[in-house]
Parts: sequence; structure tokens; C-alpha cells
Amino acid sequence: MADPSSYRPRPGEIPDSPGVYKFRDEHRRVIYVGKAKSLRQRLASYFQDLAGLHPRTATMVTTAASVEWTVVSTEVEALQLEYSWIKEYDPRFNVKYRDDKSYPSLAVTLNEQYPRVQVMRGPKKKGVRYFGPYGHAWAIRETVDLMLRVFPVRTCSAGVFKRSAQIGRPCLLGYIGKCSAPCVGRISPEDHRELAEEFCDFMAGRTGAYLSRLEKEMQAAAEEMEYEKAARLRDDIGALRRAMEKNAVVLADATDADLMAVAEDELEAAVQIFHVRGGRVRGQRGWVTDKVEAVDTAGLVEHALQQLYGEESGESVPKEVLVPVLPEDAPALGQWLAERRGSQVSLRVPQRGDKKSLMETVRRNAQQSLALHKTKRASDLTTRSRALEEIAEALELDGAPLRIECFDISHLQGDDVVASMVVFEDGLARKSEYRRFQVKGRVGDTQVWHGEGQDDVRSMHEVVSRRFRRYLQEKLKTGEWAPEDGEPEDDGRPKRFAYPPQLVVVDGGQPQVAAAKRALEELGIDDVAVCGLAKRLEEVWLPGEDDPVVLPRTSEGLYLLQRVRDEAHRFAIQYQRSKRGKRLKAGPLDEVPGLGESRKHALVKHFGSVKKLRQATIDQICEVPGIGRKTAETVAAALARAVPAGPAVNTATGEIMEDEAPAPAGTSSERGIEQ
Repeated sequence: MADPSSYRPRPGEIPDSPGVYKFRDEHRRVIYVGKAKSLRQRLASYFQDLAGLHPRTATMVTTAASVEWTVVSTEVEALQLEYSWIKEYDPRFNVKYRDDKSYPSLAVTLNEQYPRVQVMRGPKKKGVRYFGPYGHAWAIRETVDLMLRVFPVRTCSAGVFKRSAQIGRPCLLGYIGKCSAPCVGRISPEDHRELAEEFCDFMAGRTGAYLSRLEKEMQAAAEEMEYEKAARLRDDIGALRRAMEKNAVVLADATDADLMAVAEDELEAAVQIFHVRGGRVRGQRGWVTDKVEAVDTAGLVEHALQQLYGEESGESVPKEVLVPVLPEDAPALGQWLAERRGSQVSLRVPQRGDKKSLMETVRRNAQQSLALHKTKRASDLTTRSRALEEIAEALELDGAPLRIECFDISHLQGDDVVASMVVFEDGLARKSEYRRFQVKGRVGDTQVWHGEGQDDVRSMHEVVSRRFRRYLQEKLKTGEWAPEDGEPEDDGRPKRFAYPPQLVVVDGGQPQVAAAKRALEELGIDDVAVCGLAKRLEEVWLPGEDDPVVLPRTSEGLYLLQRVRDEAHRFAIQYQRSKRGKRLKAGPLDEVPGLGESRKHALVKHFGSVKKLRQATIDQICEVPGIGRKTAETVAAALARAVPAGPAVNTATGEIMEDEAPAPAGTSSERGIEQ
């Protein structure tokens, strides 16, 4: 624990101007990012008596070992720089919102020649018009199904579209009138784009004028006794009204606004956002966060606005943003929103009328979201805590293993030997920390075994050694463990192998556990526990013990270890299959250095098969365009080394395949399957 006075800037050193500041820990990792109108006043507030600070702020300043700042000219620039640094460094003491679900949106791909209407999730793409997000994908599909009667826009994938164009027949939607069939030329690209833009206008809330136009056309058709056309228009109007009824009018003045509400307690906060377009609720989303920093409701609102609109621009930012309380830097935040929209944005608290009533509805949703989250997390947290405590007790650890790493070896009869490392933190999988290894038969610069054949024990020793050798290297870079005159790295980003586990689990019994323990001892690491989980009887093996630790079958600790082991096995099998698949597709020409796909294709095409290429002389190989004498010699040498095992046999008929027929590019003979 550091003393804040040890790194407090000298009086007068901090400028009295807007800026953004970063606190770093002793390993130079950025742990907190903040902004201020006056850097001098804000930073001075951190260096007071610890008893007067909020407990979370006191934890942050005692974890930090240095502070630095960047001066900017305006508060808007400070806001933008703070958002960029939080996104880049992911500081542990900053509030980070996480979505409680992946929300689907209705998307219209206006960046394509024939725009497509579809359901999309994930990050937004340039040139695509989005509506939503919605609570459920089925709600989007129901709405689209109703509207395709009036706006028969393309909804098929690129593959279906291309196939229909090739065969000259549209898909089913084209036959039933729910697609204008641009794939077969029933509508021009210009008219289809106009149809897609009308669809977007209707979804954006500009519904009144379009419905009025359809009603006039229906009346005109009825007066001219075109009753079939009038009936079709009547049904179209009904379909559009049913689609509109799915989003009730909540604001009578056809407002475009986002309403945000916050529910919080001492530890967590939930944020709910309603997206209102044309007076109707077009989407909803929610976030939950741990309050890792001392932040009030206004601060929570500011962080939420940064995350919500940090990547948005244009009409994605509405004219009005309604919040429960105004952030401290409301004018700067409003200017930042206006810059992202390209026009004025009103950031305010609703005081009366429909907007205040709707804000109350959003607030109730936030409260329910927080209550539901706490109920789920309490159950999960209780179970995970019990599992970690049981593991610590069974293995006689000093504390609960908050970070567990599990290693598994995978191969096929000794070939394509690979390994996996999976990470569980607080009992939950941390997939961003997963790693995979190709077993090389060496540790560092020392060849320790041949690397071929089945030897899980030596593979385990190699992989654990490589992982923790990287850990020691990262400690060396950060200055946490450094020789004399060692300088820490100054980029502030988290390192891939910088964090050691409290427990290493290996998939196997006594031999694998002994190999992992020996690897740690050779590196001088004695503060990481090791155990193995054998599949046969689900026994837990410890280093140097003749008898296993047997956990009850109902034990939550055993269940967690099984989950960790099974996840490592799955990840290793996935990598091994991928590696084996690439090897099976490879041929002898793939072993020739510098020989690309084009020249391999030219060689096989010229000679007709790999077998005939193997029989060719160097001068004959040089006759192929693009193949020089040095390359021809290399090709001939590679083919001479790859001696065929024997003639191929048709397993259905028993016939020996001589492979004298020319082989087209891309066949098995080109890829080296018959050699």
C-alpha cells in the first residue's frame, strides 16, 4: 500500500486549467482516469487526510504510485480525451457499464446496391440505418412481416440473392408479394432504393403523411370502381396500423428523445434507456455496473452518456436527451453531444407532463433491472464463493483461488501435439485470457525432447514452463521483478501474461502434476499451488502425495474444477482439430519455401498431377511460366523427400487408382492427398 504523499506533485506544479489525469500503480498500469475543469483543485482533493476520503477513493490513491496529467484547451476536449483513455486503458477503478443482454436492432443496409432489411446485433457498421434496439428479435420480425406487404424490400442473404439471380427465379417471398424481387430484375436498383428509404422514413416515425396518401389512393380507386386495388390498399393500411400499434404513442408531440433513468445502491447501479422516435418507444436497453469509484448519480449519468453516444453520430444522437439529474459538466456534455449529432441537442431534466410521466416509467424499469440483477448475482455469487472455499479447504490453500488456470494436452496418436490454457476468475470463465500452445519439444533455447510421439508429461512440463517464463518476462518489463538499472515499461496497458494464478490445474494424474510442479520449481516460483484432476474417478492429485484428495460428488468445489478441466479440454480439442485439418489439406508443394498459391496452381495445371510433376526433370519444371531454375531445384528436392506411400485404392471397388488423368485445379491430387 503506497503513501499518497510519496508521489504528491509539488505545490504550483499542477496547472489551474482543464485537463485529464491518470493514476498509475507501481507497475505503471493505469488504474484510474478522470477529467477536471481545474486540474489543480481536483488533484488536490485526492491528497488530503485518508480518513476524509471516500473508502473507494482511499483505496485508489493508496494503490496508485504516480499521477500524471494532460492539459487541454476546453472542457469538451477533456470529455473526449477521458472517454478515449478509459476505452484504451480499461482502468480498474473507473465505472464500466456492461449490457445485461445483447440487444437486436432492425437494420437497413443502405450501403449495398440493393438494400436489405435484417436483424443485427453487435457494433454498428457504416452506411447501415438502425432502428431500435428492441427487447426481442421476434418483435422485429413480426413488425417487418407486416410492413413487407407495403414495402416489399429485399430481406434475403447475399447467397440466396445470388442463387435466385443465377436461376432466374425469385424466392418464395417474391412469389407472394412480400419482396419486389430485384434479384430477377422486377424492379430497378433506383426504385428499390427509393422503396427502402420509404421504409426507413416510416420506421423513423414519419407515418402520418404516408397513411394519408394511401387513404386518398384507396378512395380514388373505389370511386373509379377499381375495387381490387382499393381492397389491396385497405389491407396495406391495416397492416401498417397494426405495425404502429406495437409501439404505443407515449409523447403526443412526435418527439425524438432518449430518456435515461438510474437505480443504485451502495455497491451497484442500473441504467435504463428508452429510445423514443416520433413519439413512440422504438427501443430499450439497460446496463449494470459495480460502483468501483466514489461516484454520485450525476457521475453515473455522465459515464452512461459517454458510453451510449461515444461511437454514435448524426441522427443516432436525438434532439433531446432527458436525464434524472444533470451532470456536473452539463454544458460541456451538451456541446459534445451537439458535435456528434451535427446540430443542437437539448440535455435536461423533465419537469412536468408526459415526459416526466415516461421518465417515471423508465425509473421503475431501472429499479426492477437492479433488483433482478442482484437476485441472480446473489445466487451465483453464493455458489461460486462456496466452491472456491471448498477448493481452498480441500487443497489446504492460504486463501480462495480467485484466479485458476488449467492446462490440457491434445494430440492424435502423437501427431499435432497442442496445449490449451483457460482462465477462471472468481469462478467465471475469462475467455479473453485463454491461450493456446503448439508443443515444440523445447523450453526456452534448450531442446528437451524430440517433440514427436505421445508424451503428455513432457508436453505438460514444456507448456507450464513457457507460460510462467512469459510471466517472469512480463514482471521484468513492468519493473515488478527487475535486475539493477531495470526500467519499467511506460505504456500503461495490461500484459498478456502479467497476472499469476493462485492455482494451476492440469488435466491428468500424478505424472502430469509432478511435471507441472517441477516446471515451476525450475523457474523459482513457489507461491502457486498445483493440482491435477484425473478423469477416471474425478480424483484430485497434489504434488508429492501418494493418495488423491477425494471431494464429495455433491461438492461445488469439485463441480467448479470439472468445469475448468472440461473447458480446457474443449479448447485444446478445438485447436488440435484445426491444426490437423490444415495438415491434412497440405501437400508436398506446401513445404517449398517461397512458393505461393499461384505458382503451385501453375505447376499442377502444367503437368496435370503431382505424380507427373514428381517425374519431371528440372529443365521441364523451368518451362512453367514464373518458375526459375533455383525454384525448380527446390521443388524437385521437396518432391523427392515426399515419397508416396503407395498407389491410392478405391475402397468401394478395390480398384488401384493410377492417377494418370489430368487433375483440375483444387482437386485432391493438387493438394497432395494422392502421392
